[in-house]
Amino acid sequence: MRTALVIGTGLVGTSAALALAGRGVQVHLVDRDPASAQTAAALGAGTDEAPEGPVDLAVVAVPPAHTAAVLASAMRDGAARAYLDVASVKGGPRRELEALGVDLTPYIGTHPMAGKERSGPLAGTADLFEGRPWVLTPTRETDTEVLNLALELVALCRAVPVVMDADAHDRAVALVSHTPQLISSMVAARLEEADETAVRLCGQGIRDVTRIAASDPRMWVEILSANPGPVADVLAGVAADLDETVRALRGLQSADEDKRRTGTEGIEDVLRRGNAGRVRVPGKHGAAPASYEIVAVLISDRPGELAAIFADAGRAGVNIEDVRIEHATGQQAGLVQLMVEPSAAPALGAALGERGWSIRP
Repeated sequence: MRTALVIGTGLVGTSAALALAGRGVQVHLVDRDPASAQTAAALGAGTDEAPEGPVDLAVVAVPPAHTAAVLASAMRDGAARAYLDVASVKGGPRRELEALGVDLTPYIGTHPMAGKERSGPLAGTADLFEGRPWVLTPTRETDTEVLNLALELVALCRAVPVVMDADAHDRAVALVSHTPQLISSMVAARLEEADETAVRLCGQGIRDVTRIAASDPRMWVEILSANPGPVADVLAGVAADLDETVRALRGLQSADEDKRRTGTEGIEDVLRRGNAGRVRVPGKHGAAPASYEIVAVLISDRPGELAAIFADAGRAGVNIEDVRIEHATGQQAGLVQLMVEPSAAPALGAALGERGWSIRP
């Protein structure tokens, strides 16, 4: 691939353009808001000047509701040899293209499983897709050259290609992406009118659950509008679990011993099923989830503290597999949870303690 046209310079489009430009591809940028394309170009994502002729690959990175129309327009204009989109739903745009009578041989639907709470070109980064799944949904009509160009794009972005049926993809993202967004927003909505005393008690648990609730509502309305059925199906299952959980909790309130026992069994059931589901979430680099030991260290909120901890861990010969930070309420301090292989935890705790760090049990 020598040339590419990125249509839509939001987070995903700009990130893909940055990755391609950084690996020697001549990238042309276009957006309905010229200022957005100019911003992406200023970041090094390519040029906002129009290409002189058809490019090798056109990447359509616009909201799902507009994907088919933008694709059809680009294809009619002969903008590229091959076309793909990066919309978060796949079945709908494909069916819209079919209804428009567009030749689907030069087209393939794709979806990079990566994103941020922020949007727009300034949120774009060349490494956004590194190590992340990038779904490809070829059909019988998809030309082999088009599939190969899509695979080349994924490789240049250092993502991991995953081939799926379009409708199977939409059911999958309803479960692992779209429903979690709504549930996160619903939990966060409980905080809007909560007493300030309760809000001040927020810890890492509520921060973890509500992190993605900071996402752009307009963007998510567009995404959910393109995949409402599968999301509603998943939510219906969650609603059934919620109803059972409410009944179990009411049972725990009862003076009747049988009702309390039934309530306890109901709560245990949902928690155990949650354990079983959590175990299936892929771990580091997409491998089977690993069990890590936590070494908790109290740190002050000063520049360089995290770097110093990581440096001391490196001197101890211990690899930090993951890290979480829990900020102390009302204090300029926090608790850093260093996740390491269980066999390395005692050595790391001892080494950090010797270097003056405050280790917490």
